[in-house]
Amino acid sequence: MNLEFLKDGPALIIEGEQRLLVVADLHFGIEADLAAHGLHFRSRSAERVERLLKIIDIADPDMLILLGDVKHSIPSLTRQEFNELPGILKAIRNRIPMKVFPGNHDIGIERYLVESEIQQKDGAVVDGVGYLHGHTYPSPLLAGHLMVIGHHHPQLSLKDEVGCALQAPAYLRAGLDTKRLGLAADPESATPTRVLFMPSFNEIAGYDIFRIIDNPFSPLSRYMKKEEAEIILADGTYIGHFSSLQPDETD
Repeated sequence: MNLEFLKDGPALIIEGEQRLLVVADLHFGIEADLAAHGLHFRSRSAERVERLLKIIDIADPDMLILLGDVKHSIPSLTRQEFNELPGILKAIRNRIPMKVFPGNHDIGIERYLVESEIQQKDGAVVDGVGYLHGHTYPSPLLAGHLMVIGHHHPQLSLKDEVGCALQAPAYLRAGLDTKRLGLAADPESATPTRVLFMPSFNEIAGYDIFRIIDNPFSPLSRYMKKEEAEIILADGTYIGHFSSLQPDETD
């Protein structure tokens, strides 16, 4: 299995027997929700889907895996989503086959999807890798696999002593406590069950990676092995272990 990080997404190519393009958290319709809270932006859906289609053309995958939260509004559809989603999904479908692992924001999206595109919310294994949105406990079938998930929108924020700052989408990778997740324990000879948190494809959705680790809000973030957590930037640059980025309390 080979992984290729595409910074212009962020997106991920996972290649085994199939070449899969993986994208998380598009959140089409987020602008309508922001407007309801007093923050007014024009819809960026056209630019967002154009960016996705360009990545599809460049990466030339066999299939697209969408890790949920394709839409934004809950518990229902907004007018923006009602107007935009059919055309967006048709444009993607005309370009490439896709599988959608529904997220907590995807209530009602089934009406816009073909039955074969809709996957189980607790995940499935595709070409040896487990996929799910990440807001639920994973299916027992995912034990012993790398699980690639969305939901958390990890973003790395760092500042040095002179005030220079880095704020960028990032991946978070860690082992999992399978026992506490209710999964079969990893045999000593097997590859350990791990999780890879994907950054949001939506350019205005990000959540501090340190808060994900220190204040987990999902089963997979709660039961990841914090001491093993590693951070990778959207372009594949390896930053290091989470512990090495923690402030030294003795300073």
